[in-house]
Amino acid sequence: MASEATTIASGGGLTDRYAAALYAHADDLNALDSVVAEMESLGRLIDQSADLRRLLDSPLIDVGTASKAVLAVLDGQGFGKAVKDFVGVVCANRRLRALREVVNAFASLVAERRGITTAHVASAHPLNDVQRQQLRARLIEAGYGSVNIVEHVDQNLLGGMVVRIGARLYDTSLKSRLQRLQYAMKGAA
Repeated sequence: MASEATTIASGGGLTDRYAAALYAHADDLNALDSVVAEMESLGRLIDQSADLRRLLDSPLIDVGTASKAVLAVLDGQGFGKAVKDFVGVVCANRRLRALREVVNAFASLVAERRGITTAHVASAHPLNDVQRQQLRARLIEAGYGSVNIVEHVDQNLLGGMVVRIGARLYDTSLKSRLQRLQYAMKGAA
């Protein structure tokens, strides 16, 4: 189920279009800063609430019911009209499963427009504060200026991390090291 949302997001087109539309709408309303803050809160809310994630991922709940439930949660959390209307459009278009990816695309678009580099980091375990600071320092050393780190836990990596900045990929994962060793051993045989 989650792989479909990942497939939708990996194409970039759909989530990028939603993000660009929200950005333009918020800019037209002169409410960009408040919408950015609310979208960050929405991302945290989705990440922290297992019930909300189940609601977003469930194909069994009809659009009307899901829309009412999500909008009730947003209303209860004090979200503004622009974000609630936007989420309502996402619901009406049957794209709730991609909402978290839309939030990520919006954050990336905002960072790009503000001159902040976004580093997508996949690691086998959640990064602690020291690791985050060290990674940020290394990226600044590499010439990336101000860096926003978006974290994702991928237990398939076994250890290490994969950092993606734009088209560049820095892979120090144990999984890729083992694959390189396997290829080297096949070549020696």
